[in-house]
Amino acid sequence: MDLLEREAVLQDLTGHLKVAVSGPGRLALVRGETGIGKTAVVHRLARLADPHVRVLTGACDPLATPRPLGPFTDLAPNLGAAARTALTGALAGTCRPDELFDCLLADLSSYPSLLVVEDVHWADEATMDLLRHLTRRLPGVPALVVVTYRDDEIGRTHDLTALLGTLAGYPWVHRHDLLPLSRRAVAQLAAGHTVDAEQVYRLSAGNPFIVTSVLAAPAEPVPATVREAVAGRLAGLSASARRVVDVLAVLGRRVPLPLLAGILPAPEEALDEAVACGIVRTEGRTAEFRQELTRRAVLEAVPAAHRLRVHRQALALMRSGPVAADDLAPLADHSEGAEDAAAVLEYAPAAAAHAAASGAHREAAAQYARALRYADDLPAEQQTSLLEGHSQACLLSSRLDEGVASRRTAVRLRRALGDRLREGEDLRWLSCWLWSAGRTAEARQTGLEAVRVLERLRPSRELAWAYLNLCQLACHEQEGVAVAAAYAEKAAALGERFGDAGVAGQAHFHAAAARLLSEGAGWEDCERAVSSAMARDLPVDAGFLALTLCRIGALQHDADRTTAAASRAEAYFLDHDLLPHLLCARAWDSWGLLNRGLWTEAADTAQQVVSHPGSPPVGEALALTVLGLVRARQGRDQVWPLLDRAAGLADSDCLLDTGLGWEARVEAAWLAGDHELVQTEARNGLAALAERTHPWLSGPLACWIRRAGGTPPQVPAAEPYALELTGDWAGAAARWDGLGCPHDAALARLSGDAAALREALAAFEALDARPAVARTRAVMRARGVRPIRRGARAATRANPYGLTNREVDVLKLLNEGLSDAEIAVRLYITPKTAGHHVGAVLAKLGVHTRHDAARKLHPSEP
Repeated sequence: MDLLEREAVLQDLTGHLKVAVSGPGRLALVRGETGIGKTAVVHRLARLADPHVRVLTGACDPLATPRPLGPFTDLAPNLGAAARTALTGALAGTCRPDELFDCLLADLSSYPSLLVVEDVHWADEATMDLLRHLTRRLPGVPALVVVTYRDDEIGRTHDLTALLGTLAGYPWVHRHDLLPLSRRAVAQLAAGHTVDAEQVYRLSAGNPFIVTSVLAAPAEPVPATVREAVAGRLAGLSASARRVVDVLAVLGRRVPLPLLAGILPAPEEALDEAVACGIVRTEGRTAEFRQELTRRAVLEAVPAAHRLRVHRQALALMRSGPVAADDLAPLADHSEGAEDAAAVLEYAPAAAAHAAASGAHREAAAQYARALRYADDLPAEQQTSLLEGHSQACLLSSRLDEGVASRRTAVRLRRALGDRLREGEDLRWLSCWLWSAGRTAEARQTGLEAVRVLERLRPSRELAWAYLNLCQLACHEQEGVAVAAAYAEKAAALGERFGDAGVAGQAHFHAAAARLLSEGAGWEDCERAVSSAMARDLPVDAGFLALTLCRIGALQHDADRTTAAASRAEAYFLDHDLLPHLLCARAWDSWGLLNRGLWTEAADTAQQVVSHPGSPPVGEALALTVLGLVRARQGRDQVWPLLDRAAGLADSDCLLDTGLGWEARVEAAWLAGDHELVQTEARNGLAALAERTHPWLSGPLACWIRRAGGTPPQVPAAEPYALELTGDWAGAAARWDGLGCPHDAALARLSGDAAALREALAAFEALDARPAVARTRAVMRARGVRPIRRGARAATRANPYGLTNREVDVLKLLNEGLSDAEIAVRLYITPKTAGHHVGAVLAKLGVHTRHDAARKLHPSEP
């Protein structure tokens, strides 16, 4: 497995080793919290060491009575005879410590060495004395000594603290901190797992041990490995320190010290012991667990009666003084833990509203759900308000099913209350999110119902937004400029009447979007509208507009515009914690990457969406389609299961509205050589488009019918498709080249002359589009085009997986567990180039992980 975000430390350590083995020697201190990956780093360093460097590795153990000279006993078999004899004598008491020190120093002086002493915080006094003696004399020794320790387990009185103080003045001693992984690295590790990477990051705080434990057992609230590790660390605590840890676990991850003192008087000494254990830390006037999952592991073991008592004490203490906004969430938690329903209904809705206003939509959804568990006896108006808040928070945190269910209930309650205005507003929101859930037909019906309800009332802002919703659906469904423009005009008039600039901006955007889809003009107007919504800090509105712009760019195969729109959207959604929007933006980005010929990157991005448990059905369907199409173009299996799964996530209209569904199925059939299926799928798609006008959807289907030998019907077609349908393959290819779509350009050239066919063949080979390469060669043979390039070199053809010599080298290094950066060093290439080679190897081997690729070298291993 890659050691993510450890490249800089490894580079420093390998640099120290290179200098040290030539003299003068050096000492490297590698420190970090428990589970941060110190052992993995030093093991990788040992594997990267030159063969002429002797590697000596020993470790200290967490024993009640440490082994005398434990780490040096471990490495003794690799020492010279004199050093081994001295070590045996020291343990037997027949050799003085200074004699042992001198023998070991002489042994290290005789051979370039890497000496690793792990977990020195558990070392005995003799080991620490030996390290003092050795470090002072290192400049005359051709060795790098690497010492690892947990900096979260040493306090002011720890023996190691004194040793570190002694080493502080030596210029040949270097310190290296291993920091928790970033969100990006955790997301990279989580790729391919059906987990929420952000949730994994929050639970683990980036601790690699906890991240890998969660990924290995995603269904367990607390993985057994974490539970056992926490229990082991707590086993040595005194009863008073364990009480402190238990109370902190009940109170929450970050606890004000005055609150802790109110429940456990004079907890300072016990808290210091808990901090020295490394499981909690203090910062200013607060105490907190280092990782949330660690807190949960502790909480699991706290008896229910004790939890109830602590919650009640905390609730009483916090209510006795002023309540700040940041106190609302813990008050709601303690209210439920104290089984005080009235307090829950007092604090949970307020905490939810505060979280929503802060953009913390997941927290808001959880607090609304907490309030709804106690809301059965509330008046219907209050219940409905909680349902509406819960629905919006769920929808913004990618919990679509829960959000839609709450909004449906809110619609029924508003209708029963006779509140038609709020009923119409709830119907409008329900329509918006039904489309995201892939239920486009129901979204359209619900949107029309919202307008019918609101049109019976006086003109209102709510009616303006309902018109905008229909305008947006008209753009999605390609109902034409006239329909979208009519709704936009009605919305703009009401927006002007009520002074709502947001309505006017959205109306302008949707009118421009409809024009852009049908006429190809209006991109700049759409971009300005998106920028305006983002500048006014209207995250939900800006989100809908930004995603629509991504979709238009992808539909029109405009690589640069798609990339720019997706990049801006992703950055905005990350800043505003809009998870469903973020995942949809990544899905559109994967399509843009596909169009640009970056298939490995497209598949990786699409896999992130598919693997995320919170992916909206529309985004997941699009990502699955991209994955299926990449596999089809590369000649791999399991294409149709992916395409069928995508089709099953949403209704048939959604396949048209996202744009890629029908075209992908037709292309997959063509690549498989099934021309009959090409005709069937393409004509089914065109039949579904009969009531719509969208040249970017009907055009490609007509072209596929023509490529499969059929006669395409007269349908609207965008420029590059229209050129190909009229026989102007050169014009079509040039247009695709201008849009940055090499695969589409190569397809157009299949209708061209000998030079065009050769150019198409070269493009397909560069893309590793094996089925298309075979089809092109067949066309060239049929037309008598000679000579035909024979493709891969002999070495590549001889490899059972079609790997080049360089790719075989990369596979061997993957088997060694090296990262892209380390592969780059070994092969004298850039990390980016190494990454491309790794992607090519994974694709040709038909695997998704580096581990699975390495196993191809040893197929008999389990």
